[in-house]
Amino acid sequence: MAIELYPAVDILGGKAVRLQQGDFDRATGYDADPAEAAGRWVDQGARRLHVVDLDGARSGRPVNLDALERIVSLGVPVQYGGGLRSASNVDAAIDRGAARVVLGTAAFDDPALLAQSVQDHADRIAVGLDVKGGRVAVHGWQERTDLTPEVAVARLVEAGVATIVYTNVDSDGMMRGADRDGTAELIRAADRARLIYSGGVGALDDLRSLAGLDLEGVIVGKALYERRFTVAEAMEAL
Repeated sequence: MAIELYPAVDILGGKAVRLQQGDFDRATGYDADPAEAAGRWVDQGARRLHVVDLDGARSGRPVNLDALERIVSLGVPVQYGGGLRSASNVDAAIDRGAARVVLGTAAFDDPALLAQSVQDHADRIAVGLDVKGGRVAVHGWQERTDLTPEVAVARLVEAGVATIVYTNVDSDGMMRGADRDGTAELIRAADRARLIYSGGVGALDDLRSLAGLDLEGVIVGKALYERRFTVAEAMEAL
């Protein structure tokens, strides 16, 4: 089965940006309107999109739901995360059209919310597993926990999470290569859950290195914005 490509649209200050290693002070702006960036990827053939509300991740509540709604109107499934730390936040994102929502900090800080979200929305719930320096990072990647990614994955699977979005924060936005070995280990730990990879993809060879793994998808951001390759080329590599 082909691995799905998820072009990323990260929103900060209402604009499409990319961060380096999750650092809000190292943001590169690309489009004044996130929907324009999303539309470009759809025009190039993208079948899915990954949208991150960085303002929401920092503030603890979704901030860019209007942008989400405009991106959803492009007609492809949208995976959305950032600041979803209550049941009402999750419901709001789904009501605005997100095909799947990604819980981050809340999945680790609030097990009751995770359980309720999985019960209410089943496979429309994913959890973002953001790893920085070998440990799970939360609160917009600004704080590291004591959890190893393997232990975290096992807990998420036990909680009934169907999809895990693994981001190697140390590589994210750097375009220095994908974490193939770490991803392979997490796939084994994930058991029946699906895994989506993000972080460090800078060339088609990075995608080809992931193509043999049992992944649902790969998220690519900066390399597309900087025209290292096209959406079509990325899809072919996967």
